[in-house]
Amino acid sequence: MQLIDPNHPAYRRLWVRIAIVAVCFGWTGVELITGDPFWAVLAGAAGAYSFYMLFWTFNPQPPATEPPAQPDADDEDESGATAGKPQKDGQAE
Repeated sequence: MQLIDPNHPAYRRLWVRIAIVAVCFGWTGVELITGDPFWAVLAGAAGAYSFYMLFWTFNPQPPATEPPAQPDADDEDESGATAGKPQKDGQAE
């Protein structure tokens, strides 16, 4: 089971991945300072897992690009024919 999808576009930027890991480990420190080791272990585990998924196994995939759509021959004829016709007010485009 994968909790973090490293191929999601939100994780492409380095600063986003660093921020996620830093917040998790920062919260671990807060829990340790306030004296709650149970939540510190959970936040530390979340930080370790996010580090593993976002840095250790991170393999960015290039975004899938589709080739640009080619207009049909019929579309070109219609657009060329309407360009020279005057509109309602009598002026051409």
